[in-house]
Amino acid sequence: MENSVEDLSDQKQQAAACFKAFLLKNSTKTNLNLYDHMVRVLTRVMDERLENAVDVIEDLSLEVKRSMLQEKQSTLRDTPSTTSSELLAEQQRVLFNHVDEGEHEEMETPLPNVAELTFFLEQTGVGLGREEMQRILLALKQLVDIQPLQRCRFWGKILGIEGNYIVAEVEFRDGEEEEEVEGAEEVQEDKEKEEQAQEEEELDPVPKSSYKPPAPVPKEPRRSGTNKFTYFVCREPGLPWVRLPDVTPAEITIARQIRKLFTGRLDAPIVSYPPFPGNEANYLRAQIARISAGTQVSPLGFYQFREEEGEEEEEGARDSVEENLDFESISVHAMVESLSAWVHHIQHILMQGRCVWVNLAEKTENLLDDDAEEEEKEEEPDEPEPEVGPPLLTPLSEDAEVNNTPPWSTRISSNLISQYAIAFVRSNLWPGAYAYVCGKKFENIYIGWGLKYLGEGFTPALPPPPQPEYPSGPEITEALDPSLQEEEALKEAQEEQQAALEDNDAMDGEEEEEEEEEEEN
Repeated sequence: MENSVEDLSDQKQQAAACFKAFLLKNSTKTNLNLYDHMVRVLTRVMDERLENAVDVIEDLSLEVKRSMLQEKQSTLRDTPSTTSSELLAEQQRVLFNHVDEGEHEEMETPLPNVAELTFFLEQTGVGLGREEMQRILLALKQLVDIQPLQRCRFWGKILGIEGNYIVAEVEFRDGEEEEEVEGAEEVQEDKEKEEQAQEEEELDPVPKSSYKPPAPVPKEPRRSGTNKFTYFVCREPGLPWVRLPDVTPAEITIARQIRKLFTGRLDAPIVSYPPFPGNEANYLRAQIARISAGTQVSPLGFYQFREEEGEEEEEGARDSVEENLDFESISVHAMVESLSAWVHHIQHILMQGRCVWVNLAEKTENLLDDDAEEEEKEEEPDEPEPEVGPPLLTPLSEDAEVNNTPPWSTRISSNLISQYAIAFVRSNLWPGAYAYVCGKKFENIYIGWGLKYLGEGFTPALPPPPQPEYPSGPEITEALDPSLQEEEALKEAQEEQQAALEDNDAMDGEEEEEEEEEEEN
């Protein structure tokens, strides 16, 4: 009896499994199965708790089927795709999330007052619009919350072909600035290449060249010269901030000789002649340094030279300025009428690519002294003359013109209500650079393509002429190897010639002795 019950239960389980497999069989028309459809219909009934569900079960089944086929049902309109603006808005949603700062609201923050900057820029007719400036303010707040900054300033916006760059100029707190990691990989690669070259040389030694390339110009340390400030960039507010590397003199020197539009991709290569030593991130950093050195201006008297004690610091005192607490504002008309009321407060970049000139001859002499045992110095190089540029706080009236184009233009925001107007200055050499002043407040901003005005058509530098080939002569002319008979004949001829020379020398010696004896007699 028990065996028959167990057999009956096994048969029921097998029948249920077969029936479920039948329900899971997909339709050849809709690719749906009855089991999943019934699950969705019953789930709909349980969720909505409909009265008289048995009367509307057919309608529910039809609605469930329509909801499954709705995307493929319409042939008149394509399914709308997510646009780039919607994706950007989704990324910028993080900027508008409110964070309860609590006690941090009373602390000093390096966040700039971009709203005030927007107001003054609107008076001068320059800016990015209130909405974009508000998003930039939120993006700067995000940067300030992430990085340990002492100072933060909205530097401007550089336009590109595929994307733009929003630039923030910052200063880290003392002792909290991260070390540059980019050079470590290059040093490791150089070491590996040297080791590989040494191994190859041991296996197959090759002649070494005596040529020594000129010593490269060292880059300026951080917090000084062209690397006085650190710069972060992002393509749009809400996207991650990327820190730009420190600039080198070679990058600035080559950037002055080429003209390239930015693409909006920091890793894009710079294809140019002369070859640029880096990618777009390095080129962007070099252009920012050039623009800052040429267009960062302030009203006369706002900054003053730092007063340092000691004779050793007198030279360095002229390379840095500090805010003058006793500054008295200059009238708007005086700022507009004379360029002498505006001064540069960023150091000028020399032709060497640095703000402070460095003597490369000293390093060359040290290298020559180390190799003096191997090779003597023929002539000592002449001592180069140190390069000197215009000092800090030089008025704009001393800037040079470019092809009869004045370097600066001054304007007033309104002639109708001059008592509440502001004065601003525009750079004609770097289109897009502006500076305004209102009382004791002033600010600089750049919005442009990152290219300097030349006043004439740009002509790329031509490559140097190819070097001439080595002059052919008997010393390097190839010849056929002589045969054995020719070698023996040549050897005999050389021996006869040598013997004849020895006989002549002996005869000359005897004649000289005879002449001496006759003179003595």
